[in-house]
Amino acid sequence: MPPEKPDLGKVDLEKPHLVLIDGSGFIFRAFHALPPMSSPQGVPVNAVYGFTNMLARLLRDHVGTHLAVIFDAGRTTFRNEIYPQYKAHRPEAPEDLRPQFGLIRDATAAFNVPSIELAGWEADDLLAAYAKAAVEAGGCCTIISSDKDLMQLVRPGVELMDPMKQKPIREAEVEAKFGVRPDQVVDVQALMGDSTDNVPGVPGIGPKGAAQLVNEYGTLEQILAAAPAMKASKRRDNLIEHADAARMSRRLVLLDDNAPMPQPISELGCREPVRETLRDWLEEMGFHSTIQRMGLGLAAKPRPFMRQIVRPEDKAAARDEVAAVTIPDAPYGPYETVTDMDALDRWIADARAAGVMAVDTETDSLNARQANMVGLSLSVAPGKACYVPFLHETIRDLLEEDSTGEAFVRQLDRTEALERLKPLLQDASVLKVFQNAKYDLTVFRGAGIPEITPIDDTMLISYAQSAGEHGQGMDELSELHLGHTPVTYDSVTGTGRKRIPFAQVAIEAATAYAAEDADVTLRLWQVLRPQLRTRQALALYEEIERPLIQILTDMEDVGIKVDATELRRMSADFAERMGTIEQEIHEQVGRSFNVGSPKQLGEILFDEMGLPGGKRTKSGSWGTDSGVLESLAEQGHELPQKILAWRQLAKLKSTYADALVQQMDQDTQRVHTSFQMAITTTGRLSSNEPNLQNIPIRTEEGARIRKAFVATPGCVLLSADYSQIELRLLAHVAKIEPLLEAFRLGQDIHARTASEVFGIPLEGMDPLTRRRAKAINFGIIYGISAFGLAQQLQISPGEARSYIDAYFARYPGIRAYMERTKEEAKKHGYVTTPFGRRCYVPGITEKNGARRAYAERQAINAPLQGGAADIIKRAMVHLARRLPATGLKAKMVLQVHDELLFEVEEQDAKALADFVRTEMEGAAKLDVALEVETGIGPSWADAH
Repeated sequence: MPPEKPDLGKVDLEKPHLVLIDGSGFIFRAFHALPPMSSPQGVPVNAVYGFTNMLARLLRDHVGTHLAVIFDAGRTTFRNEIYPQYKAHRPEAPEDLRPQFGLIRDATAAFNVPSIELAGWEADDLLAAYAKAAVEAGGCCTIISSDKDLMQLVRPGVELMDPMKQKPIREAEVEAKFGVRPDQVVDVQALMGDSTDNVPGVPGIGPKGAAQLVNEYGTLEQILAAAPAMKASKRRDNLIEHADAARMSRRLVLLDDNAPMPQPISELGCREPVRETLRDWLEEMGFHSTIQRMGLGLAAKPRPFMRQIVRPEDKAAARDEVAAVTIPDAPYGPYETVTDMDALDRWIADARAAGVMAVDTETDSLNARQANMVGLSLSVAPGKACYVPFLHETIRDLLEEDSTGEAFVRQLDRTEALERLKPLLQDASVLKVFQNAKYDLTVFRGAGIPEITPIDDTMLISYAQSAGEHGQGMDELSELHLGHTPVTYDSVTGTGRKRIPFAQVAIEAATAYAAEDADVTLRLWQVLRPQLRTRQALALYEEIERPLIQILTDMEDVGIKVDATELRRMSADFAERMGTIEQEIHEQVGRSFNVGSPKQLGEILFDEMGLPGGKRTKSGSWGTDSGVLESLAEQGHELPQKILAWRQLAKLKSTYADALVQQMDQDTQRVHTSFQMAITTTGRLSSNEPNLQNIPIRTEEGARIRKAFVATPGCVLLSADYSQIELRLLAHVAKIEPLLEAFRLGQDIHARTASEVFGIPLEGMDPLTRRRAKAINFGIIYGISAFGLAQQLQISPGEARSYIDAYFARYPGIRAYMERTKEEAKKHGYVTTPFGRRCYVPGITEKNGARRAYAERQAINAPLQGGAADIIKRAMVHLARRLPATGLKAKMVLQVHDELLFEVEEQDAKALADFVRTEMEGAAKLDVALEVETGIGPSWADAH
């Protein structure tokens, strides 16, 4: 049936019905929803493709008289003047998305639709201004967006339209989401804050608490005025202490409907696209299916951007692999909601009969250790899946009445259901398949089931054979391998500040979403598991990735103790030093200004001081990122040096000194980082909440941060770190005899390199010359340029080039390795580590020289960094298997790049050091011996 039309009353053609499309929201939705695609010219276009089809559908279905697409013009707006940290922690757009922004503007023009953006203003502000203008003109406005931040705009004459569900969002829907009227939404947002946009809010107040306060007291100001008279509580204290933060938060979240309108509504009248123009543009992009659907007169052609299911290296492999892969074609749903034990028993019996089942948990938190299991889903065959609800709060579905006539939701008791499922989850004859198993295992552990075996993980099965080729999320894998777009989490819970907990999702919608996840996971397993052998990734998965799931789960559960007193002392010290630097900066400039404001800083550096090399961003402001400031500092300018020092302290203060105290478990005084197993291209682990991979290594501040990681009383920390592992791998894979010999003889590798390259005797080696050799040794691994080496050593580019030329002249095998590796990447699209891991290199055939050069550097480094990752992962598996038999009272608590950290009882520390060193050095056999350095101390800094 056709999608539901907006219902704003009878359209008066003399009055505007303005349809506004949230372009920025659609860009990111399309980019993350669709697999990588390329135009015939090789440019990434997955977001462009998604946006194009959305726009074509809207032009067919909307009923407005006026139409425009609203875009964000840049990241910096007037809100950054109010609060410099606003959205400051958001990462830059992915590299593959950046070239698509311009193409999406081109798409809008090709459809003959006006596009509007304005520097210094967010798209949401423009949407607010145009909606207000449409109503003031006697008309109405429909905003096509799923962004719940826009719900504050809903009122008579203004509604949102969910583009996925094609259903309107009006006052009733807003109140159902927020618990307040649309005109009160801003006050709720101000109280609860928003971690996504870095809006502080009031600590400890969430969506329900904020709505309760607004309904009880009225506006934010009325709440703050009433706070002193409230009953004594932590909430009352926070309202008083953080009143100014709440007021500022309201200014940040309030959309400005007085924003300038670059074009009047009268110029936004709906226009038909010019067929030839649109067809030519679609043809240029390679969107032939869109041309056919729109009836633009061209026959369908093969889409050059569509990916194959497999990417074999030769025809024989292709035949084998295609023969091994069968895409299940059973329908997706309908699925069963399990609400009684008899039904659950039937599913348990079906799982035992099948011998394999997919399992997925639904929770109320992305932090697995803090999450409550709201429900779980099972799948035993394609199309055959169920959802078992436990903790849903909704009363819209499956209602029954108890003896008093009170309505309730019929769902299973979690404890009873998990006890019934426990034998199945631990049955060695039934394989349990997860997508991101570590998360679900942690959730099950928190619910009282500490061990589930045996398991498979579709995320890691895919990652073992395609690291860097694409993302490893379930939705992306489903699109790529099954050709199916699953129900999204956002579509059932909402997004941003308006997201509801999964426990509040209607059970019918929860079943459609959750059971499909299990169904998709099982289908992915059926497709991807056979490819492990044909893509030579079976050993990698079975011997490294799969065993690490349980190892990392255990490490996260143990965590590491932090000294909160030391962190607070460090935070105060950083703040004092920042204040001193800030005062020096103000004195140098001659006036006060916001040091954290990129806009103000750019005006001072380039407008007032007239420093060279300034470049304006798309928003029109001066760029002041670290690269710009470092370049100015290297030219001898003092102010950029001070700004860099201030920023470094600010980052360390917020990221570690302050954040670690907040992330610490108050009962155990420990932090529990989450290891990400399938993020990097090279196989390296990463971590978050907290991120412990980026603590500075060689700075005084980095050492202070490590000082705050401590052992429990009676224990010490043991650090075990691979020495120069990537240089050893370089010597191994490139077969560089002088380097091999130096490592075999135990020589100082950097002094030996200096001697070989510069012809200087080893005895009495000048420290400066050794430092230059060291910079070259490590720089070569990362494909350093003469310019980069010149900056690092503070010498001229010509002198740096002569050093690099001398290095390659002495070690021609290294250049040969680099060229060989680049050719391998261009031929296959990936390089391999010495242990067989494929590391895909996007952009290796880019026509753009800068992007291609970056990809080539990645290709050169990936076998070395990836090889080092493989080695330490192998060591972790060996250690986890053999440590219990030693009787040593020790636990592995952290892995950071080439280092492992253990907590051990003090009397066992020396024996553990010997054991760990032996195991780590024996994790792989290279042409040179691996060497591990160990240290023991009461803190990480002392042991490191």
